[in-house]
Amino acid sequence: MKVLIVDDSALSRMMIKSLILEKQPECETIEAASGDEALGIDIKEQPDLITIDINMPGMNSFDAAVQLHEKWPSAKMAVITANIQNSVRQKIQSLGIMFLAVVEKPVTAERMNKIFNAL
Repeated sequence: MKVLIVDDSALSRMMIKSLILEKQPECETIEAASGDEALGIDIKEQPDLITIDINMPGMNSFDAAVQLHEKWPSAKMAVITANIQNSVRQKIQSLGIMFLAVVEKPVTAERMNKIFNAL
């Protein structure tokens, strides 16, 4: 399994990666600090899962999610964010992407299980 973790916080990326590897030690993880960086990554085989934060500098995260979905259409996607207001949830739903889960930060093993259980 290959996972692309898109989050501007190095600490969040580290926590997400740690929880993924704890659950799936053979998993390959790739990290990006922004939507722009994620879109610029040249991966021979598309990721199986993309996790994306909503509030990041640079490219609008909603636009990044749409473009990542277009680049790797069979990759499953999950949102991991501290911003879980209803307006954000509505915007996420309006993107036309089937997200596995919307996980609230701080990330915990229990919260990450929402993603693992949906895979």
